[in-house]
Amino acid sequence: MALALRFRCVAVLVFLLSSPSALPVVKVKAAALDLFTDKEALLSLKSQVTTDPSNTLFSWNNNSGPCNWTRVSCNQVNQRVVGLDLTYSSSNWCSKSLEILKLGGNKLWGTIPPSFANITSLLTLNLATNNLGGMIPDDFGRFKNLKHLDLSINNLTGNVPLSLYNISSLVFLAVASNQLRGEIPVDVRDRLPNLLSFNFCINKFTGSIPWSLHNLTNIKSIRLAHNLLSGYVPSGLGNLPELQMYNIGYNQIKSSGDEGLNFLTSFINSSYLNFLAIDGNLLEGLIPESIGNLSGSLRSVYLGGNRIYGRIPTSIRHLRSLALLNISYNYVSGEIPPEIGELTNLQELHLAANKISGRIPNSLGKLQKLNEIDLSTNDLVGSLPTTFVNFQQLVSMDLSSNRINGSIPKENFSLSSLRATLNLSSNQLTGSLPQEIKGLENVAAVDFSHNHLSGSIPDTIGSWKSLEKLFMENNMFSGVIPATLGVVKGLEILDLSSNQISGIIPNNLENLHALHLLNLSFNDLEGLLPKDGAFRNLSRIHVEGNSKLCLDLTCWNNQHRKRTSTAIYVVIASIATVAVCSVIAILLCRGADQQPLTCTGGLRGSIGYIPPAFPASIEQVVDPELFTGKSPTHECLITILGVGLSCTVDSPDRRTNMRESLLKLKTARDTLLKPPLDHKPDLDFEAGIGGSSM
Repeated sequence: MALALRFRCVAVLVFLLSSPSALPVVKVKAAALDLFTDKEALLSLKSQVTTDPSNTLFSWNNNSGPCNWTRVSCNQVNQRVVGLDLTYSSSNWCSKSLEILKLGGNKLWGTIPPSFANITSLLTLNLATNNLGGMIPDDFGRFKNLKHLDLSINNLTGNVPLSLYNISSLVFLAVASNQLRGEIPVDVRDRLPNLLSFNFCINKFTGSIPWSLHNLTNIKSIRLAHNLLSGYVPSGLGNLPELQMYNIGYNQIKSSGDEGLNFLTSFINSSYLNFLAIDGNLLEGLIPESIGNLSGSLRSVYLGGNRIYGRIPTSIRHLRSLALLNISYNYVSGEIPPEIGELTNLQELHLAANKISGRIPNSLGKLQKLNEIDLSTNDLVGSLPTTFVNFQQLVSMDLSSNRINGSIPKENFSLSSLRATLNLSSNQLTGSLPQEIKGLENVAAVDFSHNHLSGSIPDTIGSWKSLEKLFMENNMFSGVIPATLGVVKGLEILDLSSNQISGIIPNNLENLHALHLLNLSFNDLEGLLPKDGAFRNLSRIHVEGNSKLCLDLTCWNNQHRKRTSTAIYVVIASIATVAVCSVIAILLCRGADQQPLTCTGGLRGSIGYIPPAFPASIEQVVDPELFTGKSPTHECLITILGVGLSCTVDSPDRRTNMRESLLKLKTARDTLLKPPLDHKPDLDFEAGIGGSSM
């Protein structure tokens, strides 16, 4: 770290340093830090000390290493400077002129010495981004010339001492990212009249926003986000013509009624405003139409996480410099205004978790600088716009939890800029994934789950070399698991559950060593579960609901024997059925029709061969003399031969199962034995059966 120091005096400074970068280093590259650079830093410090009456730094020279110097402590393990003691009680060493002291961005720990206040000449004190704890010294109130005080990003606790608010010379005051508490004085404007930047973010401050802050007519930045502030936004926002940043997000600020956000209109006078954040509060109301009249320099608007309702005003089209718009997690309704497409500098659009309806406007395709778009958890309908192909800088897209339908336009798979997320889950998407999905080669997470997508998973999915998470569960995907997934080495989560995927699990999925969740449950997988690599820890693998899948070799062997035996039985039964039933049918047909027939064997073809036939074309393989006229015997024969032949089909998917075969044969029997409609029963015989007298 290069410290911007004008060292003429160092008074009462004792710090234990856990990093040599805390030392005043001039033009030293961090990449080459070692004991030599520590030495250079200390010699640079000595060169700027103008008075050393006790010759305290005499040993600091090139003839020895810094670990042998006085007032220097080293780590004995790695031989690096870790401590520096420049304590000196005599004021003769100082000429009451050190103006700038920057020790930020180090690993300083302990409490802030109150004796810092003895350096009354300081104009700038920067102790930010360290590990300092304890309370802010009350002695700091003795700084009379201090203009810049930055204590941000430490572990400071307690209240900000009131004496700190008495440093009327302060222009920049930052205590953000600590654990400070208490209320901010309401008269802060009177105490700090020269303040231009006020940063109290990320603490535990309570009370209300001081109304006097809005009377600091020259202030440029007011930052109070992530605290416990309550109450209403005080008036006076129209008094801040120089304001550039206003951030009160993530507090408990409230408003009510349709006009609850009308205070935003006051920012019209802040012509330099570029950052506005009121998100994460309890603000209620309509977004005023006047929001379109805010600063032409406005780049970021955060309104999310409130109780805002109504429509997005079309006047927002006038904020042409806008790079970020976040209205997520509210109760906003109506359609997305097509006018948003005119915000051509927009890089982030967040409208998630509202009640927005209608179609996604095609005009959004004009936002060619867009990096992130989140329209999730709304009530959007219709198909995905093909104009999204223009998002050539898009990094993340989330359209999940809507009612978007139709197929995914193949043009949208050419967004090679997508590096973070593509989330289309929980919609009503249909159709298949095209081979063009290979265009998403840089994406890290993809979620197509809970849709109606079908067809095979393209093997070009293996081109997604940056993929870490893939969710495709609860669809209608069929076919096999692409073996190309085995080359996606960084894959951590793969969920293909609740689909219609068949075949075996590719063995090269064992190579996915980063995998910590594989869910293939409730499909139609078969074969033996791989054992090595990613499959060694079965707690990460979910395959339930695949009845044909075996976890071990014993199961596989048993299942294989069972399938073999079943196949033999089916073939034997089929042949026997065809032979026996054919003979019976021929005899029945001759006897039933009571006419001379010359049957040539019933089935056409060479001896020992039956040409392929199915129930719909039985007549093509049976002697035509058997089909002279229509009779129950004719129908019976068709059914019997159809069952027999269908049992011999090679494809299991087209083969009739045993239950269905038995049902058809029983129906054929009942039909054959059923008396005709013109049958006259033997009354004497029927009466005898009944046992009653005539």
